Amino acid sequence: MGAVSTGSNSVTQSLSSLLGTNNSSGSTGTTGTSGSSGSSSTGQNIAGAQQSLAGDQQTFLKLLTTQLQNQDPLNPMDTDQFTQQLVAMTGVQQQILTNELLQQLVGNQTGVGNPVDLLGKAVTATSNQATLQGGQANWMYTTAAQSADVQMTVTNDLGQTVAQQDLGAVAPGQYTYSWNGKDQNGVQLPDGGTYTLAIKAIDASGNTVSTASYQQGTVTSVNNSGGQVLLDINGAPVPASSVVQVQQTQ
Repeated sequence: MGAVSTGSNSVTQSLSSLLGTNNSSGSTGTTGTSGSSGSSSTGQNIAGAQQSLAGDQQTFLKLLTTQLQNQDPLNPMDTDQFTQQLVAMTGVQQQILTNELLQQLVGNQTGVGNPVDLLGKAVTATSNQATLQGGQANWMYTTAAQSADVQMTVTNDLGQTVAQQDLGAVAPGQYTYSWNGKDQNGVQLPDGGTYTLAIKAIDASGNTVSTASYQQGTVTSVNNSGGQVLLDINGAPVPASSVVQVQQTQ
């Protein structure tokens, strides 16, 4: 029985060594994700850790099975030790999975790198919302083709129409639309509200003309709301994933 017990200790040492290696692989996956090169490096580290874990997991199970088969019936394996080994392996798996999910989250938020790096930079983002500031709300918009008639409708956060304007014929191109903050009764609305712009454009045949609205301004803050990264542009929250252009401010 003594010889069997010695074999069990040897397997236990192998298991401990294996878990130590895995923990090292897991920590490698936590490399910073600042910038595109950092994100790429992190993704490679995570992929390497996953591949290493897949092989180590099989070895772990074989060693654990051998340890159980060769344990001394008169001196069985300590259940606390057995539990610790299982918890350790599970912990490594969870760590690598967490790193992978974080990497996916950062990668999906924006195609222009780390959202924090956008602070203080001038950006253009697709958005139909604007905040009323200084008695005005501004949008940038584009029309894809010659429009016989373009109608602008501004609604409040309750979906109620507060202003409408018919711009008439508009050539294809990029424009700025400014609303003076007055409702349909001519009452000046207070600053601070967030308003949504809807654009309806048709050509001479009555067909819909494709349009898009944007917010353009300096990013003043970056927030995480419900797992979504939001940038503050001109006082309005804009998803980081909607950024289409970044310019370095002077």
